[in-house]
Amino acid sequence: MSAAFEHALPPTPSREREGEIRFAGYASVFDRVDRGGDVVRSGAFAASLRSARAVPLLWQHRPGAVVGTIEALAEDARGLRVVGRVTHPTAARLVERGALTGLSFGYRVRAARGVRPRELLALDLAEVSLVAQPMQPLARVIAVDLVKE
Repeated sequence: MSAAFEHALPPTPSREREGEIRFAGYASVFDRVDRGGDVVRSGAFAASLRSARAVPLLWQHRPGAVVGTIEALAEDARGLRVVGRVTHPTAARLVERGALTGLSFGYRVRAARGVRPRELLALDLAEVSLVAQPMQPLARVIAVDLVKE
């Protein structure tokens, strides 16, 4: 099991769950301007994460296209770190093979300042998505592991 998963998840028995994978990555990277002219600042997700609401894992931001579950979300020095489980067989294969590595997030702005770049200071996190082209090019899956049960 990769180091990215070891500190985020408890040890599991060795039986693999057919077609499922676990991944770790960043849905947001702080202090980097994205393709839309926004920059997320450290602490922007803090209040949303404290609420401990369930956050769905979607395919390309499509509300009805749930492809797995989010197991852990946290802000660290780099950005919004996510650990998820992809249960949809096709999506899992794409992520496992490295054919789909983009991550993104849906949100509501609670506090922002400026224009081009707009600084996002407080956000309500609505969802995390696996995407082909993330708005923030550095928002990526960085580790993949087979799910074992």
